[in-house]
Amino acid sequence: MKSIVTSEYSIHFNSKCYTELNAYLRKSNFSKIVVIVDTNTHNYCYPYFIEKVETNLEIEIIEIEAGEIHKTIDTCVGVWNALSELNVDKKSLIINLGGGMVTDLGGFVASTYRRGLKYINVPTSLLAMVDASVGGKTGVDLNTLKNQIGVINTAQMILVDTHLLSSLPQNEIRSGFAEMLKHGLIQSEAYWNSLKDLSMSTHQDFDDLIYESILIKQDIVDLDPFENNLRKTLNFGHTLGHAIESYYLSNQKKQALLHGEAIAIGMVLATYISRELLGFSDIMCEEIKTTLIKIFDKVKINREDIDPIIELLKHDKKNEYGNINFVLLDAIGKPKINCSVDNEIIINSFKYYNS
Repeated sequence: MKSIVTSEYSIHFNSKCYTELNAYLRKSNFSKIVVIVDTNTHNYCYPYFIEKVETNLEIEIIEIEAGEIHKTIDTCVGVWNALSELNVDKKSLIINLGGGMVTDLGGFVASTYRRGLKYINVPTSLLAMVDASVGGKTGVDLNTLKNQIGVINTAQMILVDTHLLSSLPQNEIRSGFAEMLKHGLIQSEAYWNSLKDLSMSTHQDFDDLIYESILIKQDIVDLDPFENNLRKTLNFGHTLGHAIESYYLSNQKKQALLHGEAIAIGMVLATYISRELLGFSDIMCEEIKTTLIKIFDKVKINREDIDPIIELLKHDKKNEYGNINFVLLDAIGKPKINCSVDNEIIINSFKYYNS
């Protein structure tokens, strides 16, 4: 697959990842390399990755605990301390080898340690490949509130090797697939149709779909890198989806949801709201609901859960001047940003999801 080249960095794919990485290391004057992994990617991805790296530089490994619950400032403090103990200087390179939690947190650590080190993302989950590692967003959660602390600072390069997906459980693949479905809904009915029909009979078909998703996101980021306008469309399904994810993460009586599982619910809710406020097609609304519930297990959301979920909306990053802003759809491929929604319609959207 052809590399995607932007003004800030390049995204390389499969075997070309290591050709480009090794060429970059040869021409750069780094003092050492630090690879940030979590407990899973240390075991399942690091041995494969490091065999392909050609360098005489000293390589250090910093391992963090896996899971969204550890995407916190406390974890950052631990990594910052480890960097200091390893005498990591301004000429060191950080490589983030992991899913979205690792690329988000590792990018933030690199962007803030000694006022900024260069870093490379090597996403190992589908979610990180098509979404989290692309576009320069870094950060951590504040308690259970999603991505409240962070900066936008781009990586030197992103290396997407789909072989790394072979170690993922199916629910993690589905989690990333939710973001690909979102790309179809906000950008292209043809792409949405190729995904909803699951026409991925071969590995190459899936690689091509991953490439298309990354291209959709990168094209949007190129036009609006700091999320002033167009980039907000990438948050379709995320306003309520993030609130649902935070609620289920913080409530000990609930089983925590993966990011994509929560976003899938958020997209059903946002599509219903689009139907009610913007006249989005009733037939397509039903199709989207049916498709998402077929792919993702339906989650029981009780009436008593809805008010605390709505309360969490006030912490959404897209809020401006005290207003909660939704991304809705006029039609597939025609998103509308900065939409205000009454609580009654939000409550009815949950009823629609549950029905």
